[in-house]
Amino acid sequence: MELKLANRVMSLTPSSTLAITAKAKELKAQGIDVIGLGAGEPDFNTPKHILDAAVESMNEGQTKYTPSAGLPDLKKAIIEKLAKDQELSYQPNEIIVANGAKHALYTLFQVILNDGDEVIIPTPYWVSYPEQVKLSGGKPVYVEGSEGNEFKITAEQLEGAITEKTKAVILNSPSNPTGILYTEDELRDLGKICVEKNILIISDEIYEKLIYGDVKHVSIAQLSNELKEQTIIINGVSKSHSMTGWRIGYAAGNQQIIKAMTNLASHSTSNPTTTAQYAAIAAYNGTQEPVEEMRLAFEKRLEAIYDKLITIPGLTCVKPQGAFYLFPNAKEAAELTGYSNVDEFVEGLLVEAKVAVIPGSGFGAPDNIRLSYATSLDLLEVAVERINQFIRVKKAK
Repeated sequence: MELKLANRVMSLTPSSTLAITAKAKELKAQGIDVIGLGAGEPDFNTPKHILDAAVESMNEGQTKYTPSAGLPDLKKAIIEKLAKDQELSYQPNEIIVANGAKHALYTLFQVILNDGDEVIIPTPYWVSYPEQVKLSGGKPVYVEGSEGNEFKITAEQLEGAITEKTKAVILNSPSNPTGILYTEDELRDLGKICVEKNILIISDEIYEKLIYGDVKHVSIAQLSNELKEQTIIINGVSKSHSMTGWRIGYAAGNQQIIKAMTNLASHSTSNPTTTAQYAAIAAYNGTQEPVEEMRLAFEKRLEAIYDKLITIPGLTCVKPQGAFYLFPNAKEAAELTGYSNVDEFVEGLLVEAKVAVIPGSGFGAPDNIRLSYATSLDLLEVAVERINQFIRVKKAK
């Protein structure tokens, strides 16, 4: 049977992160010693008190449907978290729990976008932003965050990209893939434009707990009442509590938008997984020591490998301030090793050096590569040395 698929899915670009990870796993299955630096998830297990809470909930019979927007106790825990960490006040009807932050974003775009509406997406961007916008009938409008400005866009750039069709702008701080944060002053400047032009701000804060050095995470929503009303915060427990597979995220913001998202969720997923919601309650209400232990481990890895990475011929790298990614520029490295572009360089790195990294083309930055340091320090050091030797040997030929 030949079936014509819907146009909306035919235009989708496959995830480059999943593609390279799949190829690395395929090589590993063949017994090849591949080091994968493509992971977008912490390499730590979910903390034990969270696991215990999940088991307890199941043993107590908490295995049925919940409200579409999430358990009241989980909403309460999220509200208390936002009050403690961001000094923001929300009501339960301004919160929706979703099947991961990705699903919260997807649902948000579905309810705010009509055909032709534009969403401003700074580059480099997380791979799913433009695809989700397109699936909702919207149009991604890319604004380059230059390497010289730490991959961040300016208020002038934002204002220049706004048209009568602009509906929203996405801000991801700390960023995937760059690990860079916007400062309070930068957020104020961007926020001023959004308020003046009545542009919705989508603030993706999923990496907020993973920050290094003396920088501080600031949510644009906490800078003024006007900005809070203009902002939808996206967050969840996936990265902060090493709970990627549990699929619990949330959106916080405008009551009308949250209600529409809840209505859509009631016809799509019914509710987030019940057991995972009880686990998330324990994540937010329980000890935060494992979160800090994981953050310190990531910081140690970053400090150990960053200086080694930037000594490799042809690689330059803005030092990340958060998340668990390095995003070096590899254009010169590709040229030195005889490849016509960075995508081909990444392929060669996997096949010959047995190191899997993600090409920056999937993030709207074709001259860069993304390396995740969500793996052991020993493996990271071996991987960086393999990259070093690969470039130096190929360069000498």
